[in-house]
Amino acid sequence: MRNKKLQVWLPLLFSLVMIGGMFFGFRLHQQTGNSKSFFAREGRSSLQEAIDLIRNKYVDKVKIDSLQDNAMEGLMDQLDPHSVYIPNREVDEANEDIAGNFEGIGVEFNIFSDTVNVLYVVPNGPSDKAGLQIGDRILRVDDSLIVSKTLPSDDIRRMIRGKGGTRVKLTIFRNNTIQYFYVTRGTIPLPSLDAAYMLDGATGYIRLNKFSETTYREFMRAMEDLQPKGMKSLVLDLRGNGGGLVTQAVNIADEFIAGDALIVYTEGTNSERHEYRASKDGVFEQGKLIVLVDELTASASEILAGALQDLDRASIVGRRSFGKGLVQEQYTLSDGSALRLTVARYFTPLGRSIQRPYDKGKKVYMEEVIDRYRNGEVIHPDSVYHGTGKAYKTKGGRTVYGGGGIMPDVYVPVDTSSLTTNISKLYLDGKFNNYVYLYYMDHRNDVNQFKTPADFARGFVNTDAAWTGLVDFAEKDSVNLRNIPAADKREVQARIRAYLARLRWRTQGFYEVYNLTDPVVLKAMGLVRQ
Repeated sequence: MRNKKLQVWLPLLFSLVMIGGMFFGFRLHQQTGNSKSFFAREGRSSLQEAIDLIRNKYVDKVKIDSLQDNAMEGLMDQLDPHSVYIPNREVDEANEDIAGNFEGIGVEFNIFSDTVNVLYVVPNGPSDKAGLQIGDRILRVDDSLIVSKTLPSDDIRRMIRGKGGTRVKLTIFRNNTIQYFYVTRGTIPLPSLDAAYMLDGATGYIRLNKFSETTYREFMRAMEDLQPKGMKSLVLDLRGNGGGLVTQAVNIADEFIAGDALIVYTEGTNSERHEYRASKDGVFEQGKLIVLVDELTASASEILAGALQDLDRASIVGRRSFGKGLVQEQYTLSDGSALRLTVARYFTPLGRSIQRPYDKGKKVYMEEVIDRYRNGEVIHPDSVYHGTGKAYKTKGGRTVYGGGGIMPDVYVPVDTSSLTTNISKLYLDGKFNNYVYLYYMDHRNDVNQFKTPADFARGFVNTDAAWTGLVDFAEKDSVNLRNIPAADKREVQARIRAYLARLRWRTQGFYEVYNLTDPVVLKAMGLVRQ
């Protein structure tokens, strides 16, 4: 049974790990200046000579750009798993999460059946100003029809996005009529902070999804909002956070750490040791601090969690983190492409390197996280992993380990009830999202009557009706939910409430509602109250 469950979950998990490990790794800074002097040499390389010969002499027509991209990717494959080549057409998109914004029209969409449906319109963004609404169906972008069962969502996204200041014509289906809207593209924020609110009268909660150029500023705004509400303890949620900019993680760590304590240092064969220390009075140096991590917590997130653990400043709750302890810097090449190159390793205050071994190749390295499901590490409460490095003692007497990620002080396993095959199928093929969206569109007045997520969590009484509708909806696709275990039914109902809250209040609403039943958050609250 466990193998069947894993077969359903592993493809999604592998994709998330690839994204977290390869593209959201932290770096010291981005090289944005002219790099010609760094790469200059008198003669051409053998690689360039070969490409030129193929371009000028080869018998058939060849896509030189693709050939060069493949050659560069092959070169990177000989290095560590986090050194990557970024083709020039992908550089802007690769940097969006680090910059904390992108240029576009300001909507979130999903494809149901063959049609693009608007799930969210950024308040005061370009689409909001043009009059777009949740529930609109986009039929055309300029003159291009995008109603299709085969057109990839990435292609649709690229068509809708564009340079700020440019105008796009959208053909919209609304209330059984065709309408036309002209939207002038602009800069759209990509927030790092998913949610910030009070779990109870004295405990705050902040969830960060990455460390971009805006993260520290967003974090400080959240702290300024929560502390006047009586916050004495804080739950900092870094689950699923794949990292980003080290300076942002260090700045946040500094808010929790007194004096000039070492937070992290970096060192490499061609990079001298560089230390990052606390340097200012922090806004939360005394209150109880709980940090949540899981197997997709990586890089800069691990820097923050590792520093707080080494310095006995926080209790780490959840499951073993990803295990990425390599520093990348980004170098722009002459054709506009880029290398995100590993230049150093980072070390926690006690000298721990939390980097997992990668000597068996990239495939084995990436699948190690999947192996944690196969071997039961993330499922069994008695699961213990001590890394591949030596043990260290903190001043407070805790034993911590290097070589395999951040091991939590308090372990919380994956809830196996959520791995039931039919439930997993419902989530992974998009049918669950589709149903919740359709339910929301039919019951918007019922949901929108609530002013806050907390009011909704307390007052929404239609969960059983929503569940019955889901059972009938899933049955049309041969997914039988009529005889699933009671625990699975409760989990799905909790997700229905959370996803409805997300459609109403975005990620803030989702976490305010879902955290009421999240076992990791509940464990953290138990520690706070001890």
